Amino acid sequence: MATDKEQFRFPPQTQPQQPGREYLMHPLPQAINPDYQPSKKLQGKVALVTGGDSGIGRSVCYHFALEGATVAFTYVQGIEDRDKDDTLQMLLKAKSNDAKDPIAIATDVKFEENCNKVVDQIVSECGQIDILGAIVSFTRGLSQLLISKGIRVNAVSPGPVWTPIQPASQPAEKVASLGSDVPMDRAAQPSEIAPS
Repeated sequence: MATDKEQFRFPPQTQPQQPGREYLMHPLPQAINPDYQPSKKLQGKVALVTGGDSGIGRSVCYHFALEGATVAFTYVQGIEDRDKDDTLQMLLKAKSNDAKDPIAIATDVKFEENCNKVVDQIVSECGQIDILGAIVSFTRGLSQLLISKGIRVNAVSPGPVWTPIQPASQPAEKVASLGSDVPMDRAAQPSEIAPS
């Protein structure tokens, strides 16, 4: 029987390009926490998640859908098409009856013009955006900009997490020891991060 530490170790693996592809990972990251008990605290809300096709983004999208939100997410067309399709299927099964169908938007969020188009599309289709999962420096800037309007901006910054970026950005031997240098002595799973 595997020890707790051994069950969170991953076989050496790499992927040839970034962003990584979740469907190629072994084992697959755990996006779903089967013990999670939703309370429908996001009913009527609209969430936009950058990179929601895989990893932490996929798990966040799933948990937002369980909580009743209409979920939109961005992905990189071509490279992340299969992961996007898998996420859409997951979200369709998790969504509330009163939420709109999930929306996947192919774009490169490195460019301001693309970000503006994504926001315009979501507002056009859903009427609003209530929740936005984004990078740390953007979160800090946005929090400073919106505090005077009474809008709270939060971020979750986990350590090593078993997501597609790991095998797409690191050597195989480093992937095999992912998380061994943190106090838990293992990498986290997306489903452990998303509920926060």
